[in-house]
Amino acid sequence: MKKQKALAVGLVQQSCSADRGRNLAASIKGIREAVERGAKLVLLQELHTGLYFCQAEDTGIFDLAESIPGPSTKELGAVAKELGVVIVASLFERRAAGIYHNTAAVIENDGTLAGIYRKMHIPDDPGYSEKFYFTPGDLGFRPIQTSVGKLGVLVCWDQWYPEGARLMALAGAELLLYPTAIGWTDEDDAAEQARQRDAWITIQRAHAVANGLPVMVCNRTGIEQDPSGRSNGIRFWGSSFICGPQGEILAQAATDTPRVLTADVDLARSEAVRRIWPYLRDRRIDAYGDLLKRFRD
Repeated sequence: MKKQKALAVGLVQQSCSADRGRNLAASIKGIREAVERGAKLVLLQELHTGLYFCQAEDTGIFDLAESIPGPSTKELGAVAKELGVVIVASLFERRAAGIYHNTAAVIENDGTLAGIYRKMHIPDDPGYSEKFYFTPGDLGFRPIQTSVGKLGVLVCWDQWYPEGARLMALAGAELLLYPTAIGWTDEDDAAEQARQRDAWITIQRAHAVANGLPVMVCNRTGIEQDPSGRSNGIRFWGSSFICGPQGEILAQAATDTPRVLTADVDLARSEAVRRIWPYLRDRRIDAYGDLLKRFRD
């Protein structure tokens, strides 16, 4: 049996405004707090430098996009190097004129860019008009090697798809990380809101169980208005959490409060769990061809 491979991890759940400098400063303050508690890896929430602008369609928003490497990775890279911490930051990437991505940048503890992941699943729902802004990712489900381990980074809507989590696991990911922006609308009653949040937590804990991997989830909190005025906006439900390879909750934040969350995860424990629950061994890869179809008629 492998010895314990403990890794202190953290995440920064925050509320955002239209002030990029203020948002980034809050993220960096949270990173510093997590590191003070011992964290060697810190996850930031989806699109943490600004408001969740996908509630409405506005071509002017594309002016907010930035290159990667670019201003945010430079500033966060300096923090990563100063503190000796790996940072996962979700950014609005300008790849070229007319090509923009929802991208997670993984910054190594020496300040260099270890790699990027471009969001693969792009939603188009009321309040979440992401297809207007984001080109689907084209890098596939490839973990990113860092000094703290091989990170399976996915983004928000990706979290509902077991295929993405599985492919990251099959490629050797040691942790699954999900920067997120999801919340409630006032149109749903309390019972429906509870069902939505519970489903969101359950599906991600299930990814931990099905793959024998720890999972980190960092969601926004706070109320953000719909600039079009067509809805009452989104109340992001926070609830960021860290769980172990059997889905056990190690730490969880409240729904409505900014919070720096930290926990110790044992990366070596995944092997012990997979020995008693050998899902990867028993997969019937010879019978899964229909998964490549949109629907089986």
